[in-house]
Amino acid sequence: MKRTAGLSFYHRKKKINTGILKEIVVWAVEIALAIAVTVIVVSLFGFRISVVGSSMSPTLENGETILVNRFVYHLLDPKPNDLVVFRPNGNEKSHYYIKRVVAVPGDTVQVKEGGIYVNGFPIQEGTSGSGVENALLAEDEITIGEDEYFVIGDNRSSSEDSRYASIGNVKKEYIVGEAWMVAYPWKNLRLIK
Repeated sequence: MKRTAGLSFYHRKKKINTGILKEIVVWAVEIALAIAVTVIVVSLFGFRISVVGSSMSPTLENGETILVNRFVYHLLDPKPNDLVVFRPNGNEKSHYYIKRVVAVPGDTVQVKEGGIYVNGFPIQEGTSGSGVENALLAEDEITIGEDEYFVIGDNRSSSEDSRYASIGNVKKEYIVGEAWMVAYPWKNLRLIK
């Protein structure tokens, strides 16, 4: 007579569904690989910095964190309208500056009548930046030298840029990369141009 109710001291062996276990392991490995590849790519080709000040407003705002592509200028040269990240005069103790390229090697630049003239023609403002109040170094026409770039902030009235003697024309060797994406705060997440 077999008992069907009551206490039983026989342990039933639990069956593990090996299909689900394999799927979980595969997912865990794929996630770990994706994270590893992301960390390697970002560390080799990019880094992040915080925007300091309002010189690039309205394009970039104070406190935003941006991602910088530091690989692109190993292959290409900066071109007009690029947002470049550099340290003034290569000073490693300075914070990173972010400015817009206005003129490239061989161009002439002059600030007059509240506008910026490149090769004698006023540049088309791609930003809603205000007029240029202070010409400073660019009051007289400047010819941009080889491997140099004239950069300016989008907020023309509140930007320390190539018009100032402390910055001047930026040498290519001091440019560390191109600003390409706002990463933080999350509500501002976007590609930059």
